[in-house]
Amino acid sequence: MTSEANEYICSVKVATVWTDPASARGLDTPGIANPVLLLEWLDALQYKERIALCEENRVQTQLLYGEPVLVDEIKGDWAKIVAIWQPSKKESRGYPGWVPITQLQKPELVNSIGIARVSLARTQLWDMKKNPLLVVSFNTTLPVVSEDASYYKVQTPHGEALLQKEHADFAKSIGQYPKRSAEDAATLGELYLDLPYLWGGMSPYGYDCSGFSYNMLKACGYLIPRDASDQACIGQEIQIDDSSAWKKGDLIFFSNDEGRGPVRHVGFYYGNGQLLHSPSTGKAVEIILLESSTLENEICAVRRYAV
Repeated sequence: MTSEANEYICSVKVATVWTDPASARGLDTPGIANPVLLLEWLDALQYKERIALCEENRVQTQLLYGEPVLVDEIKGDWAKIVAIWQPSKKESRGYPGWVPITQLQKPELVNSIGIARVSLARTQLWDMKKNPLLVVSFNTTLPVVSEDASYYKVQTPHGEALLQKEHADFAKSIGQYPKRSAEDAATLGELYLDLPYLWGGMSPYGYDCSGFSYNMLKACGYLIPRDASDQACIGQEIQIDDSSAWKKGDLIFFSNDEGRGPVRHVGFYYGNGQLLHSPSTGKAVEIILLESSTLENEICAVRRYAV
């Protein structure tokens, strides 16, 4: 296994990727520490501080524990990164932004037999003495060094650790996970009903609309672009004026000006005229009837990534 000179991995359970080093405010200190105090940070954010993450263009996306990035520049305590597992039109290599250098580290060179991806909302990672090490999130993906009947031995930023096999999916590489149905992606999304929206969110601590669609489809074997506007440009185009052609798990995209403006939102078609989505700051993941909703006249595209 080789490692690029500028390749790093995320060393906290969830790292927020900021627009620039000045984007993080004093109240964001718990969210940029290592260990990251994620719950403390989110609990401290009132509505106006949460919506400022979007309206003041402070946050871009998030990284999960062990996720690889390329570091292009280090400025003081911050690293300019590209998240290579998050395709984006912003950068050909992946999603760009800034992360505190304390939340990154160089990866260990290991001979892995594959990778394990967490399949629960959260699960306990254990050290080699089976003491609790860290709680890791849905879709966290780590190299597997070996396995026994019950555990994968995984390489982590904290060294070798144990992950329960029943809480993870194994594949030889990130591109070799079996592709599940689109309906499975929507069904996975039901697990996060009532989860509060978080701009830039990419974990079960909070998803934004496109982070929600990205992660549910990722868990089903599809690595799609990170942002809704990019997601709307690929996949199989489905007629927007014939809802009978829509299938559960299709992505529905929305824009202002009755569907004529830039893409601003995405959700899963849930069947029976319903939408499963992570709507906006101050709201939570929900299923709604499209008919008579504020979104009904804003549909601008329907795309199918899975069958």
